[in-house]
Amino acid sequence: MKGEFDIFDIYHGLERNNVMLLFKGELTPDLINSILHIVEEKMNRSDTNLKIRKKVFNILVECLQNLYHHNQIKSSDIDANSDFPAGMVMVAEDDDGYSIMTGNFIASEVVSSLQKKLEEINDLDREGLKALYSKILDNGEMTKKGGGSLGLIEIARKSGEKLEFGFAPLNNMNNFFSLNVKVNH
Repeated sequence: MKGEFDIFDIYHGLERNNVMLLFKGELTPDLINSILHIVEEKMNRSDTNLKIRKKVFNILVECLQNLYHHNQIKSSDIDANSDFPAGMVMVAEDDDGYSIMTGNFIASEVVSSLQKKLEEINDLDREGLKALYSKILDNGEMTKKGGGSLGLIEIARKSGEKLEFGFAPLNNMNNFFSLNVKVNH
């Protein structure tokens, strides 16, 4: 019947697009462990070589930690019971490799500094990333939540690719930050 909801059509669409995992909601440590277990099991059943599987898994760990520690929605005209997800994560495979996509809310006031950090990371080669990582560790340039962008640097180092990112304003206090990390075969 036309217009009828069919979960099998949705499932087959995700399967055709090689989506291994799709999650939207609030992350907890137990849920993070479950997500990692699911992706690890699915990757172990694939014919992807061990080195690539480890890269994807390690990048996913970093991405989930970022979602867990840095999701923030500032109250304003947003009702606490609104249907805004605490975080989103998707892992998909295509002919070139894997994509790990995440999204979370951040305060508008941190958008420009985060964008600057991401652009700086994308401007560096492997040696430059290594040097920046060491510099942050040596100088103790940590943020209030720790890290000082070490997780983003590690993601870029492990993927070997430029980080794709975007910021979508929700209102004057909040933005939705999306990150796409590619891991080529």
